[in-house]
Amino acid sequence: MHEVVLTHWRNSAGEAGVLHDMDDRIRDALERGGIIDITTTGAKSGAARRIEIAFHYFDGEYFITGRPGFRRDWLANLKSNPEFTVHLKRDVQADVEARAIEISDPERRSQVLYRILTESWDNEPAKAEQILPQWVESAPLVEFELA
Repeated sequence: MHEVVLTHWRNSAGEAGVLHDMDDRIRDALERGGIIDITTTGAKSGAARRIEIAFHYFDGEYFITGRPGFRRDWLANLKSNPEFTVHLKRDVQADVEARAIEISDPERRSQVLYRILTESWDNEPAKAEQILPQWVESAPLVEFELA
């Protein structure tokens, strides 16, 4: 179980607060996966960069990926500066500090990407197996831990 040292949140009524421990609403939102914003630090500029991105949660671990074959500034930023902020923005609004670790081991990449393709993105297993080699070869993939 991860605890957040300092989490800023805003509820649907616009009320803001600070939590010193992660509450169940935030934990539940993180365990659903889905769409978040992340703020990274620019690899070259050092400037804050905020983007919208999908994330995935499996068995206590968090992942971010993207389609293969494209250069991703967010990945370059996280490789250079692994600390970033996860911004929950749906039912629960909260900012959670995190640290990214790129997954480069082909076997681990294959396991995680197969689950993303089948469980998160609803590809049939046969289709996932067909496209998996391309994903393992060139899709960006990071695991992240909550601070």
